[in-house]
Amino acid sequence: MTKAMTSTVETSPASAAAQTATAAQEPGQLQLHDPSVRGFASDNYSGVHPEVLAALAAANGGHQVSYGEDDYTARLQQLMEQHFGEGIECFPVFNGTGANVLSLQSLLPRWGAVICAATAHINMDENGAPERVGGIKLLAVPTADGKLTPEIIDREAWGWGDEHRAQPLAVSITQTTEMGTCYTPEEVRAIADHVHAKGMKLHMDGARLANAAAHLQVPLRAFTRDAGVDILTFGGTKNGLLFGEVVVSLNPAASSGLIFLRKMNMQLASKMRFLSAQFIALLDGDLWLRSAAHANAMAARLRAGVEGIDGVEPTQNTESNGVFAVLPAGVADRLRKSFRFYDWNEATREVRWMCSFDTSEEDVDSFVAAIKRELTAG
Repeated sequence: MTKAMTSTVETSPASAAAQTATAAQEPGQLQLHDPSVRGFASDNYSGVHPEVLAALAAANGGHQVSYGEDDYTARLQQLMEQHFGEGIECFPVFNGTGANVLSLQSLLPRWGAVICAATAHINMDENGAPERVGGIKLLAVPTADGKLTPEIIDREAWGWGDEHRAQPLAVSITQTTEMGTCYTPEEVRAIADHVHAKGMKLHMDGARLANAAAHLQVPLRAFTRDAGVDILTFGGTKNGLLFGEVVVSLNPAASSGLIFLRKMNMQLASKMRFLSAQFIALLDGDLWLRSAAHANAMAARLRAGVEGIDGVEPTQNTESNGVFAVLPAGVADRLRKSFRFYDWNEATREVRWMCSFDTSEEDVDSFVAAIKRELTAG
């Protein structure tokens, strides 16, 4: 995947007005961007959900014990147990890359390797962190839609006992995938049973786990713990949090050393209450599902809007908050003068459009109208 955004968004009258207003603001109320500017590049571009900001403010003040011995982290453990069942262990961390490296390290000996899709975030977008920081060999296999199957896994699931080969001892799947597709509970169970029968363990990168639940319309545990996943990285940043993910050991017997590895990997927050408070806001109620379902709905609206446009060729099923499509030459760069988004594959002119918890119907309709104008102009 290439994330090219070669054009710069032009300064609009609204942007100029925002800059003027910023100059007049009092210290401590500085705003350096125009909040009216919208884009479809990433669900990381969005701000923080107001309910999460309110939770952070409520958690502030006074003193709480550091490094996770606080009331908020204890409450988070209770909430995670409500969603995934008793006997799990939770480890809040700063970011997704750290969560994935930490999870995989806990599953493997030093000679272990992980089978993953070639498009997996751990393979494409973490700058070699699993290899360089985690010391983990990745065995990446190509897929058509970002999803692994037992048959695809078996392309690399071999060579046990061969001292010349890194030992394939874990599999990592992403839910939803980097291609916007979603594993069903049955598909996850088939993978889990297959890898467990081979003495391997199963990790799930759940950066967009809530989007998967919203699409499948099943509880979180239905396609995670109940389906045989051993360890999970539970995403929050892409679903309205300021920062933070949680490593959830669904099968503590399959992982070891998480409490030590988190510190070694520089993922132990001293003021952990502020990580945990955000996830409490997300999980103590239905905010996690409301936000994800809305993002999915906006992607479905976008997909429906472009399907009838001559020249736009969708490439993947839209099963979460992302839409993938091929555009005619030059169209993407012209569109990026007004709306940010990434190229997924420059060679094939495939692009990726992402929706967020705060994407509005007006945002989507304006973008669809812009696509129509550019194709007509071309």
